[in-house]
Amino acid sequence: MKRINLILLLLTCFISTHCTTEKHQFPLDKRYWDLVDYEASILELNYGYDTDEKLPNFNDPETRLIVEKLTDHQNFKVVLDDEELGLKHRNEYAQKFFTQWKNMSKIYKDQDRKDQYLYDKEMLAVWHFGLDLQVRYFTLANTEIKESADDPNASKVSYTLNKNLESMINNYLIYMDELNNEKAFSEEGKEILAEGIDTYFTELVEIYPEANFDKMKKKAELMLKKSESDKVKSSLERLIDLIDSKKTANL
Repeated sequence: MKRINLILLLLTCFISTHCTTEKHQFPLDKRYWDLVDYEASILELNYGYDTDEKLPNFNDPETRLIVEKLTDHQNFKVVLDDEELGLKHRNEYAQKFFTQWKNMSKIYKDQDRKDQYLYDKEMLAVWHFGLDLQVRYFTLANTEIKESADDPNASKVSYTLNKNLESMINNYLIYMDELNNEKAFSEEGKEILAEGIDTYFTELVEIYPEANFDKMKKKAELMLKKSESDKVKSSLERLIDLIDSKKTANL
């Protein structure tokens, strides 16, 4: 009887230790995370951590991989960029991924008592994931609208396409709103913030050179006056010049 009790005690200790070690579960062994993986992981990151518990971050070698997997653009590109798959399927997948990204964007928003972001690099990685995703999501949506329309050139279709594009541009401007919180970022964070403008805003303007970017240009001009970061200022100036060049070319 004593031997059985000892075995049960050791088994209980093992289970307790194992549960403590594996408190947070993420599918790190998978090459790509699908929508199910994202839903579970985002739920865990948003609600599974105690207030005084550090979230996975790039500076922690033990949890860095979690952030890298979470923000890996290949997770959506593997489906959305696969032209062997149907347009409708890819569009529906993009829409669901976009919903998951909106939930992702809540994870790393916390600030300390000095109003500094606790996880600025991680928050921006999530943002960049979303910007890269959105240009595919809205492009796929507009392509499906045109292909399913009786007359792709009808005014009603053109109106819907332009409204979708306007919505995407407005979503990008929300990223630019973070420039109002420039002081909340570390110096490295400011550089990453600027890189996001250089990469994803440039890509958007290049893909849709005939779109109306007046609101984006106005926002960039206002932020240029407000910013104190040379990196950010340079990125904004390049964006303004690019918008102007496309506008001139389309005259």
